[in-house]
Amino acid sequence: MTLEITHLGSGSSGNSAAYRSEDAIVVIDCGFSMKQMEKRLILADIQPSDVDHILVTHHHMDHSKSAMRASKSWGARLHSNLETALRMGWEPVSDVRTFADLDRVVLGDDLSVIPIPVPHDDADNVAFIVSSGGERAAYVTDLGEATEELKGHLKRCAHISIEANYDHSRLLSGPYPDSIKRRISGRGGHLSNLQTAKILEEVVSEKTKSISLCHLSEKNNAPHIAESEVLVRIDQYFDGDLTISKKIGPEFVHHLG
Repeated sequence: MTLEITHLGSGSSGNSAAYRSEDAIVVIDCGFSMKQMEKRLILADIQPSDVDHILVTHHHMDHSKSAMRASKSWGARLHSNLETALRMGWEPVSDVRTFADLDRVVLGDDLSVIPIPVPHDDADNVAFIVSSGGERAAYVTDLGEATEELKGHLKRCAHISIEANYDHSRLLSGPYPDSIKRRISGRGGHLSNLQTAKILEEVVSEKTKSISLCHLSEKNNAPHIAESEVLVRIDQYFDGDLTISKKIGPEFVHHLG
């Protein structure tokens, strides 16, 4: 069986990715408007009405904006943890199926996800490990550091989508107030290029076939900087595909299996 992974777009203005197996089509995060979500899905050769499940990592609007509306319009089942549902005003059971950290959520005969808790300010955020056909793919965004638990799961993934939000020197010299800079670079903020590179250096193995860097800051980062910093750390032993997920998508599809 094949698992297809398509980033529909990633950045501070919105985030979403589609995972398609022979069993089901799953969208993780709906951070764009309905019009943009549907346009991007169709460009990825996915009819919105064919989406079976929508999973939301946390309540921030660049991840959750159109999730409820999309769920109702497309007939897709909506999933989140309880804190996210409460923050969004979604009614458990009738509006959304809630999961707990580290629960295995079965989405098809051979498709499931495990939500992994990650630290992020003012949000009960999770990363997702998607499993299908004996392959695993990770979706990791909006966190200030990687826990040992998360890194343990990443070591078993053939594909890793992970944020590389900012370049430290650009953040320090950039236009944001000091309070925002401290929040971004803190434990509950975002991963810098260097942090992401160090995480990948620790978890990448012969099992890792592809990596997507996502959620790059427009003001505090650039694709070539993020790519270079990661490759310096992993280039000697990683020979798979390294891609950058930008705010305008979809641009590429990764295939596992």
